[in-house]
Amino acid sequence: MNAITPDLRRDDSLERLERLSETAQRLLARARELGASQAEVSCSEDRGLDVNVRLGAVETVEATRDRGIGVTVYFGQRKGSASTADLHESSLEATVAQACAIARYTEDDVAAGLADAALMARELPELDRWHPWSLEAEEAIELALACEAAGREADPRVANSDGASVGSSESLSVYANSHGFVGRERSTHHSIGCALIAGHGDGMQRDGWYSSALAREDLEHPAAIGRRAAERTVARLQPRSLPTGELPVLFAPEMARSLVGHLLGAVSGGALYRRASFLLDSVGSRLFPDWFAIDERPHLRRGLRSAAFDGEGVATRDAPLVRDGVLQRYVLGSYSARKLGLQTTANAGGVHNLQVAANAEDLASIAAGIPRGLLVTELMGNGVNPVTGDYSRGAGGFWIENGEIAYPVDEVTIAGNLREMFQCIEAVGRDIDVRSHLHIGAVLVGRMTVAGND
Repeated sequence: MNAITPDLRRDDSLERLERLSETAQRLLARARELGASQAEVSCSEDRGLDVNVRLGAVETVEATRDRGIGVTVYFGQRKGSASTADLHESSLEATVAQACAIARYTEDDVAAGLADAALMARELPELDRWHPWSLEAEEAIELALACEAAGREADPRVANSDGASVGSSESLSVYANSHGFVGRERSTHHSIGCALIAGHGDGMQRDGWYSSALAREDLEHPAAIGRRAAERTVARLQPRSLPTGELPVLFAPEMARSLVGHLLGAVSGGALYRRASFLLDSVGSRLFPDWFAIDERPHLRRGLRSAAFDGEGVATRDAPLVRDGVLQRYVLGSYSARKLGLQTTANAGGVHNLQVAANAEDLASIAAGIPRGLLVTELMGNGVNPVTGDYSRGAGGFWIENGEIAYPVDEVTIAGNLREMFQCIEAVGRDIDVRSHLHIGAVLVGRMTVAGND
């Protein structure tokens, strides 16, 4: 089966959200009865199906159903938290009581407490994140088998398989607090992926491809995923290393988003108030070229991380993170904001959708302007020092010669300092990898140290 069938299952998500909301409000009322000055409750339900096949046979079929209740109470500025997965009244009562007991024994924390009531979201628009798929195990298995078969049949050099997978999940959540805020969210996530092995003996190479989306109709076709996995795997055969030197490094879109991830880690509140970031006191500083910009867009319809409110109920809004190369703000929840003497940026729980401005077309057009350089399609290890910004990671990819992809490369290390790397960004492509909430194309860093074995 190659087609994806329509969803015919009755959708009871709104009724389940209503039940979670009622549970949350009962727990808030009970916390007040026990003397809490403030309280917040998070309730969630998740269910999903994941299938893995390998070499034409089923390896695993896993159906999951999870739920959880988290209660946090404040007695003045003393905080206590407890959680449970049991929705029986006795367990819920015990959870609130335990949270209150913990709070009575903790120390005052001047930064503790709910976000300011005036910042709570008042409008909760529909953001088109709910696209359930009535995926049964039999259909998921057929889709995974078709994906793997297309990859294995695409090229005779594909000698083995690491398997193919199909997954679908649904998530319901409610956040409520004693300011009277009740926020409901529902989202879905679907994926199809394949990993293949080409070559023989010491010359074997592994690579793959996957597609993920909130709606099943936005997924790539299973056979196309398998064929792309085969193309990527075969392209890596007979790799070479490189001599050590300074070179331009072009990050493929799926690798480029890691650079934004390092920026986010450095400007997040937790790293800043602990003084464990190389970007301390950097708001207002030029970190990137003057054309570079990053904007947060939390209200994109069908955005992977769209939300009307953050993890504390604070209303989200479109806001620049970097404008004209200058860092505009940090990424803060209310706790870290108070520790820093600032105001929350509605990022409790993380950023929503980030869009990085492009100044070039795509990876191929950027590569065409590189006389000699490295295209990175794989990163290994975690050699990034968040305090100094020093960067050193294992990498694989392709050598670029006179604007053309010449041959595959592995066993190299790319190194630099993130501050210098940010300044040395010369191009960002429009070829966005849509599988992430960080919307960024290929990125060219004009100068890095590349160390190989030659």
